[in-house]
Amino acid sequence: MDEKSSRHQKHGSIDKKQEQLNQSRIQNTGKPMTTSQGRKISNDSETLKAGVRGPSLHQDWHYFEKMTHFVQEEAPERTVHARGYSAYGEFECYQSMRHVTKAGFLQEAGKKTPLTIRFSTVQGPRGSYDTARDLRCVGVKFYTEEGNYDLTTIAMPVLINQDPMKFPDAMHAYQSKPDDDIPTASGAHDYFWDYVASNPEALHMVEWIMSGRGILRSYRMLESWSINTYLFVNDEGVATFVRFVWKPVLGVHSLLQDEALKIGGLDPDFHRKDLREAIDKGFYPEYELGVQLIPLEDEFKYDFDILDPAKFWPEELIPVQLIGKMTLNRNIDNYHTESEQVAFNPANVVPGIGFSNDPVLQGRLVAYHMAQVHRIGTNFQELPINKPICPFHNNQRRGPMRYRIDVDQVNYHENSLANNTPHTTPPEAGGYEHYPTKVEGHVIRGRSESFNDFFTQPRIFWNSLTPIEKQHTIDGFSYQLGKVESESVRQQNVNLLVNVDTDLACIVADNIGVDRPSGNHVPVSTSYPSLSQSTTPKYAYTQKVGVLIGNGFNGNEVTNVLNYLQQCGVFVNIISEKLGTVTGADGTKLKVDKTFMTSSPYLLDSLYVVGGSSNNQAKFNQDMMNYVQNAYTHYKPIGVASTGQSYIQTSDKNNLAGVIFTANNPNFGKDFVEAIAQQRFWNRT
Repeated sequence: MDEKSSRHQKHGSIDKKQEQLNQSRIQNTGKPMTTSQGRKISNDSETLKAGVRGPSLHQDWHYFEKMTHFVQEEAPERTVHARGYSAYGEFECYQSMRHVTKAGFLQEAGKKTPLTIRFSTVQGPRGSYDTARDLRCVGVKFYTEEGNYDLTTIAMPVLINQDPMKFPDAMHAYQSKPDDDIPTASGAHDYFWDYVASNPEALHMVEWIMSGRGILRSYRMLESWSINTYLFVNDEGVATFVRFVWKPVLGVHSLLQDEALKIGGLDPDFHRKDLREAIDKGFYPEYELGVQLIPLEDEFKYDFDILDPAKFWPEELIPVQLIGKMTLNRNIDNYHTESEQVAFNPANVVPGIGFSNDPVLQGRLVAYHMAQVHRIGTNFQELPINKPICPFHNNQRRGPMRYRIDVDQVNYHENSLANNTPHTTPPEAGGYEHYPTKVEGHVIRGRSESFNDFFTQPRIFWNSLTPIEKQHTIDGFSYQLGKVESESVRQQNVNLLVNVDTDLACIVADNIGVDRPSGNHVPVSTSYPSLSQSTTPKYAYTQKVGVLIGNGFNGNEVTNVLNYLQQCGVFVNIISEKLGTVTGADGTKLKVDKTFMTSSPYLLDSLYVVGGSSNNQAKFNQDMMNYVQNAYTHYKPIGVASTGQSYIQTSDKNNLAGVIFTANNPNFGKDFVEAIAQQRFWNRT
């Protein structure tokens, strides 16, 4: 076993997919350099010339191969979801779901299935930034024994369009403007908001994006829904409507708008680094898979259409049943081959999972395959990351970049020379069978009238938010619409928002300089606790604490606190004026991880303010105060060591909520960890 394979074994036994991928993993370290044909290279620094100052020669095949490969290295970007990142993991089934589906990976408790995942934004190009206010998407490829199953979800339970015909229009409007290709990774421009104002069905998802859901704290804290309605089908041929949801074990947490914008410049790879760091440290991200089930006979039971992708299924009406857990336990080795080339398609299902008449789902079944053929090539399914772990056989042949060497000569179905193989498999033996949905009606371009209630659910979402969540949503609308140059478009949008909430529309109108709208919101008072992030779990586990420290600290006190934080799974960054070490009054030495310049309070979840001495005390104190003030104004927990009290300015204008002092507090460690778990102190003044 080579070094790379051995390194991967530290995560436990290698699953079947990793065994397969190990055949494609190559270790170049310590090996002689060769051309792609295996010819050893003696000089990789200079081109072949006729004399040291003479012209380069056409016979320099090594240069030709190296350069032509370089200029063709990148596959075309995804039209949407270009900015993404991946990891590996496994799914463990909690209980048998055979009563509703014959899907093999859901048949028995404890059944484990290897998988890969890709997180992505929608609007921005591959070189944009992670924390943009955007729709986040998740693609999970289960490598099941019955073939690959791709479950694609997004970080909102509703979609921007109700018919796939509108998706290109929505994305054209959302992406950067055609004339100047601006803005990057933002829908804060005239064309997008003109689209929203002109297409009321878009308002619901936009409202979710303007809330905290649009600027999540971490991929590890992302809740995501299938949006579309699928079918579960059991061995008896009984179908059930199903929607899927991934629920992060760490809860659902968001950045503030100011933080998201600042981090985009400070660390564009914030989410990528966060995911990779947690996995590298063995703090594996976990997500429970939930299903919402509706019997076919109850299709018309609700006051919304269950096939409408712009409507959510309320958990309070249609409970979420948790059926398994996904654990991400392995980082990728090569971004291009394991993330850029991974290809998802909602049409990739296994027996026991089928499709409803959800119009957007039906449209997606067509679009994804052609997108991957355009980007990667005809035989993209043969790439190691996309290849199933079970054997696959068919009569498809040739095409660009064909990897397989099919040694049989008969490549057509219904034959006698090969005994009519590869043969079909009856459903009772595991062959995929489409559910025989009854279809009737006239051929028509149109949509169901039941899709046309555009404001009830947006109103319910608004009703379900806490006051602080409502303020954050107001801020989101005000910032984005404030970037719109057309006064007419700004006015049209507040005229649309009034259907959701009168106060919301009027406050936003005042903020963006247009007239307050007339009219009132729809008369709906329903609210659902499941829609608010205030009910989410909260943990100190994997929260990042910045330790602001200089020389002369209390070694015993600080060491005890740091040990306790690490025992609680808190990530600790030692931050000082320069790299190297800081030394306590008793000689204790701590290695500095980051400097005040190379870190930022925006990149930290909380602070442990220790203080100390420095060669440039004035500059040190100024940096300390900048960090403390920023953390305080962003409602973050702050722990204060006995040597750090001078950096906390008390007055009758602040209540120091969430600030924990060591002085006279024998339970400081416990109290500080509880504050870290709380994450934000909204009552702070």
